[in-house]
Amino acid sequence: MTEFGWQFFAVGIPAIIFGGISKGGFGSGAAFVAGAILALVVPPGTALGIVLPLFMLVDAAALKPYWGKWHWPSAKGLMIGAVPGCIIAAWLYAIVDADVFRLLIGVICLAFVAFQWSRARGWLTIKGMPFRAPVAWFAGMVSGFTSFVSHAGGPPAAVFLLSQGLSKTAYQATTVVAFWAINWMKAVPYAFLGIFSWDTVMGSLVLAPFALLGAWIGVKAHHLVPERLFFGLTYILLVLTGVRLIWIALV
Repeated sequence: MTEFGWQFFAVGIPAIIFGGISKGGFGSGAAFVAGAILALVVPPGTALGIVLPLFMLVDAAALKPYWGKWHWPSAKGLMIGAVPGCIIAAWLYAIVDADVFRLLIGVICLAFVAFQWSRARGWLTIKGMPFRAPVAWFAGMVSGFTSFVSHAGGPPAAVFLLSQGLSKTAYQATTVVAFWAINWMKAVPYAFLGIFSWDTVMGSLVLAPFALLGAWIGVKAHHLVPERLFFGLTYILLVLTGVRLIWIALV
């Protein structure tokens, strides 16, 4: 049984608040920083099991403020594509060890920051395109896979949604409803793979108030806090976390 010492709370509380803020107000793209940071102090599988119920709680809390404001064709396409993505990820999880997932999460952290940096510098642009279901399905498949292994489904979904030219609120609402469904898809295979345990239940319970606090702050901050400020801090955290996870996995 895992002992949740002061390191768990010192790392877990701000990480979960930060993840809740991202999911509640900033499109979920950087919410996976919560699980990545938590994986620094507990095994990756335990981090996945703790964070999923918390994200499901945040999803439920964020649904009401954004109800009906989503772009339904995009949300539905992401949900449909996520099904095979979750299946592939569940198969992979069953055959590899923890260090592989630390390495994968670390690489995802750094790749996300590199992608966003390239966009900000003008090296990479996302052109608008009309909605096409196969594109939505592919984005959903990638999102389902990365969401399953590291709760990092937000970045691939963001690439697709940004190309749709959605308003800020429609974009946020679409991520909320899509990942509400995707996180429910993950719950059953997580249970069968043994990711959920007494440790993860206890970890989720003690961090639940902080997840709700983050969601509340995120909803309030959606119209008030500059995205540049929020994501600037996120990128710093992701780089530090990604480098540390890769180091742990390889050394």
